[in-house]
Amino acid sequence: MYVLLVASAFNSLTQRVHAELRDHGHRVAVELAAPGDPLADTVRRHHPDLVLAPMLRTAIPEDVWAAYTCLVVHPGPVGDRGPSSLDRAVQDGETRWGVTVLQANAEMDAGDVWATADCPVPPVGKSDLYRGEIADAALEAVLLAVERFASGTYLPCPQEPRPARSFLRQDERRIDWEADTTERVLRVLRAADSQPGVRDHLLGADWYLHGGHREDDLRGRPGELLATRAGAVCRATADGAVWIPELRAPRAPDAPPTPRLPATLALADRLPPLPELPATADAGPYRPAWSDIGYHEEGRTGFLTFSFPGGAMSTAHCRRLLDAYRAACARPTTVLVLGGGRDFFSNGIHLGVIEAADDPAEESWANINAMDDLVEAVLTTTDRLVVSALGGNAAAGGAMLALAADEVWCRSGVVLNPHYRLMGLYGSEYWTYTLPLRVGPGLAVRLTSEALPLGAAAAHRLGLVDRTVPCAPGDFADETQRLAVRLAALPATASRIAAKKATRELHEARRPLAAYRAAELARMRRTFFDPDSSYHALRRAFVRKERPAATPPHLTRAAADRRGVTGLAASDAAPGPGSC
Repeated sequence: MYVLLVASAFNSLTQRVHAELRDHGHRVAVELAAPGDPLADTVRRHHPDLVLAPMLRTAIPEDVWAAYTCLVVHPGPVGDRGPSSLDRAVQDGETRWGVTVLQANAEMDAGDVWATADCPVPPVGKSDLYRGEIADAALEAVLLAVERFASGTYLPCPQEPRPARSFLRQDERRIDWEADTTERVLRVLRAADSQPGVRDHLLGADWYLHGGHREDDLRGRPGELLATRAGAVCRATADGAVWIPELRAPRAPDAPPTPRLPATLALADRLPPLPELPATADAGPYRPAWSDIGYHEEGRTGFLTFSFPGGAMSTAHCRRLLDAYRAACARPTTVLVLGGGRDFFSNGIHLGVIEAADDPAEESWANINAMDDLVEAVLTTTDRLVVSALGGNAAAGGAMLALAADEVWCRSGVVLNPHYRLMGLYGSEYWTYTLPLRVGPGLAVRLTSEALPLGAAAAHRLGLVDRTVPCAPGDFADETQRLAVRLAALPATASRIAAKKATRELHEARRPLAAYRAAELARMRRTFFDPDSSYHALRRAFVRKERPAATPPHLTRAAADRRGVTGLAASDAAPGPGSC
């Protein structure tokens, strides 16, 4: 069946729907709906069997839904209506929520129901929830709805008419630091963690606060800043304290939107002298309530966890993670697991920090070298097995960081984007070594040039991933620990480690890792320091969340049964003898 996805952005859910529908054998194309665009003409040009809207901020016009069956994915249970459904669920402390696939008609979110699925609401940020439990429920409902539509016999169920809830405004998100409990502050911050943030006044200026984590021990006068950690600031509530990782300055009149930045970087000279309370990335008994990097052990297995907002890794993030990695490698373990969290693994260099830098080219160069240093450390670890554990999505340099490990394990709902082209970059992180080694040179070229998302199942078929873990987002860490401990205990693991060292020496003799890095960075440096390169405009548009003037051509082409990468047989993907 030919399915046309209509979306306001090619976001994480749209990418996952795109990837999984292709995995189920459907032809899929995407059109981004922009205000003022004649959507009816666009849909007629495709003439799809079905129009599906995984994430659409505007209503589908009548001349489209009257001519084609149009199904809309709404992140709320049956009967819920309104533009801030998920925000309200998190802020109100709902413990269960759902997703409804309904048919577009003249009234927003009021059409007949084709499928629904419910899910738990754990105490996490809205964006984490959206990419995790909500995305799982959405895919369950979407696949059922598509199957029902394809049958030609299913009759959707009418909804009972209910009023739509209003947009959640900033005055409803306001934090009263003198009176609000930590629990209430966390719900408000989590409900706005990615967008739109919570508007607040801090150190003589207005800011949008992004993200929030509980602090167990620190206390102070409500509203007071108490400490810093890894770029975050700790702020006292009425009965405790919270860590706020990122801030964003309000948009000035006639100025572009500002990027989210680590809180200490955003505050800069406004920040008073505060104690820096580093998290202990070791196996000791003390563990803070929140840290973006942590380490623990179970028997002969080490677990180096990390979680950076939006999956973006700045120069500082990379250097701190490298320090923690080296410390982990000093421990007497047989297996080292890298990652294992429930949200993003990594999306590569931090475009927001780069955009805010006095010299974006220099910061780009520093950031990519710091990423390369980290990847090199993983690639040259020969005294133990390293496992990349992806509980969430990975893209660009973050996907290549994962490939540096001996094994890549993905939760079944993960989406991978192993390419750089859409940011105008050639890429680094030793991808010209690791990607062909895993999938062969021909497929490596296709993956990086077609620039389409891959679901975990397709990535596994292609050899990009070694294991998929079918579990809920919140169960991935425990499942990973169980599997990794078992791997460390296998008798064959010792011989694998010995063989790994010999293979690395053989590859190094054929072509040193330094040669791959030098060739990649030569191209990256030319791009970074060329003021006319497309990278600068694309980075700026990404950070400012500018909508593209038109749908990128690689998305408008229907992909699946015309032998796209997900249709390749295993033999097509296998690397040739000795390839590296």
